[in-house]
Amino acid sequence: MSYSTADSLRPVTLDDVRGAQKMLSGVARVTAMESSRHLSQLVGAPVHLKCENLQRTGSFKLRGAYVRIAGLLPEERAAGVVAASAGNHAQGVALASSLLGVRSTVFMPKGAPLPKVSATRDYGAEVRLHGQVVDETLAAAQEYAAETGAVFIHPFDHPDIIAGQGTVGLEILEQCPEARTIVVGIGGGGLAAGIAVSVKALRPDLKIVGVQAAGAAAYPPSLAAGRPVTVENPATMADGIKVGRPGDVPFGIVGDLVDEVRTVSEDELSAALLLCLERAKLVVEPAGASPVAALLSAPGAFEGPVVAVLSGGNVDPVLMQRVLRHGMAAQGRYLAVRLRLTDRPGALATLLGVLSVVDANVLDVSHVRTDPRLGLTEAEVELHLETKGPAHCVEVGQALREAGYTVMG
Repeated sequence: MSYSTADSLRPVTLDDVRGAQKMLSGVARVTAMESSRHLSQLVGAPVHLKCENLQRTGSFKLRGAYVRIAGLLPEERAAGVVAASAGNHAQGVALASSLLGVRSTVFMPKGAPLPKVSATRDYGAEVRLHGQVVDETLAAAQEYAAETGAVFIHPFDHPDIIAGQGTVGLEILEQCPEARTIVVGIGGGGLAAGIAVSVKALRPDLKIVGVQAAGAAAYPPSLAAGRPVTVENPATMADGIKVGRPGDVPFGIVGDLVDEVRTVSEDELSAALLLCLERAKLVVEPAGASPVAALLSAPGAFEGPVVAVLSGGNVDPVLMQRVLRHGMAAQGRYLAVRLRLTDRPGALATLLGVLSVVDANVLDVSHVRTDPRLGLTEAEVELHLETKGPAHCVEVGQALREAGYTVMG
């Protein structure tokens, strides 16, 4: 496979994906397919997890990046490549370039998580921090490409990228030939489009369901309009699928071959990430957990056996902590309460004793004594508690009120 950059709108075929699979042999891992008993019981049919979070660089992005860069003409390789990304694509381009002996420059937002910046450098790229949001970073990378002649490597809007990502679909058919439904997260659409090309060519009866975060769902309005539509100010914790506009190339494929696109909430993403960690023992980023979120939100809507593609596991530890707490709160297992008590020796110990009786685990205590809102003998306490579910949260609140405390939140 050797295509010039001018060949950016050609169709993507099964032969392209098979060629990409040969090219990636010994480069990308054939990632594991793990069964999930918990999700299988929930859905009422076998559910399997395709673990691209265990891929080299921590996501599927290496596949497309390697195929795209390997397909450059000699003069294009000599000019080097440039990319813009907040994380996964950056690392995929960096490693692919290093393996192919091509110089790479990656623009990342100034606020990109330090572990992702460090990993991208470690894989061999020159990292330039520019802009506060990805759109600014993208503009800087394209300007650099125009000035230097470096080839811009788009994260999803190119046939070679889509062909590389489509190798995930071939692996799914080999590992789970009995599958009836594949559920995959959608940002720009490269992964879903690639899987759709490979799977539908071989198994047209197999249903493909795309999943977007509700706050960054550009595909539903785009499919309704029959053209890519931009969603202004997309907002979601799932930065891997936080894309405001579908790619032109994947959009046509998704429209033709993907059977359904669903959306999931932030609470559902948090709960899915928590489930992957607790039940499957897998570290998955919010975007990678989006297919699991879809299964949790409507378990009866999927014909089994189901394969959920965990597209990545590059989650910033700080975000992981926040998301886990959010997920626990969404499941009624994390409770924050604020109350006032008399500021006297032993008052806090008495309060903690009440919580001990109802078996609530105290994670954090904030104790405020000096505030204009408080009376002379009052103190305000904010407690973060680990609980056992919604019913236990109600029990904790009731116990506090029966003990004479005014619970304010």
